[in-house]
Amino acid sequence: MSLTDQTADHDQGSPSLLDKAPGRIGRVDLVVRDLDRTRRFYEETIGLAPMGREGPTLHLGAGGPALLSLTHEPDADAPAPGSAGLFHTAFLLPSRRQLGAWLDHAMRRGVVLEGASDHRVSEALYLRDPEGNGVEVYADRPSETWTVIDDLVRMGSERLDLRELMRAKYRPWSGMPSDGCIEHVHLQVGDLALADRFYATLLGFQANELVPSARFYGMGGYHHQLAANIWRSAGAGPRKPGSAGLAGFEILMRDAACLTALRATVRSIREDTREDGGDLILRDPWNTSVRVRSALGQANPL
Repeated sequence: MSLTDQTADHDQGSPSLLDKAPGRIGRVDLVVRDLDRTRRFYEETIGLAPMGREGPTLHLGAGGPALLSLTHEPDADAPAPGSAGLFHTAFLLPSRRQLGAWLDHAMRRGVVLEGASDHRVSEALYLRDPEGNGVEVYADRPSETWTVIDDLVRMGSERLDLRELMRAKYRPWSGMPSDGCIEHVHLQVGDLALADRFYATLLGFQANELVPSARFYGMGGYHHQLAANIWRSAGAGPRKPGSAGLAGFEILMRDAACLTALRATVRSIREDTREDGGDLILRDPWNTSVRVRSALGQANPL
């Protein structure tokens, strides 16, 4: 790819904010009942590539560390209606041109979109995988165009012109780019006050949007690396072990100093924190595993 091509494909986005943020999302782990069908979706529709297998778990990525792990449990229970868990996994593309190319690819494949929104900070497309897990594919608007009031990034939800977005593509979609990533996870939770205590007070995320039924948690000036809502799950308790859907996700701290500071905060509040090779292992109030690790410790791509 020429320098001109690279510039065209990276004309928008907020890499500096994400690179400087103390924490960001790493790998997301899903339990699936039909591994082959789900694998094909993430490879053929989303554009991930296989990165190896460990027993029943298949790892998928885009050239760097694995972004998604699918663990095959054919007898897993389907998530009950109204339960806590995953609302969507959000794949961030490096430019609007890439998002337009992905949309063109999706339309040619006959993919059914559940929604499309201009969130002022980003443009986002929504769909579901074969097991009903929500998926978002999005691109950020330049961070200098975001509205920031009292250090909080303000978002919204407006109509997105899909035809105009497809016209922005620079070249046909050729799979998830190497700098594509999962940049936020949106959760269904049972109680927003509990979510605030875990994700904001304990883990240090800032609530950028405080609406009656949802929270959007950011770190380092980014609009949100995590979100939580009670739109379909108000009052839900911990998820039943062995259920299909979200098993857990990683939070990658930018460096060892950030991880050390967070470890001290967590230990002062939570006595049930486990450690695994220097990683912090916690469970949120809905039984989702959260592994906090240093981004510098990712020598193993899995």
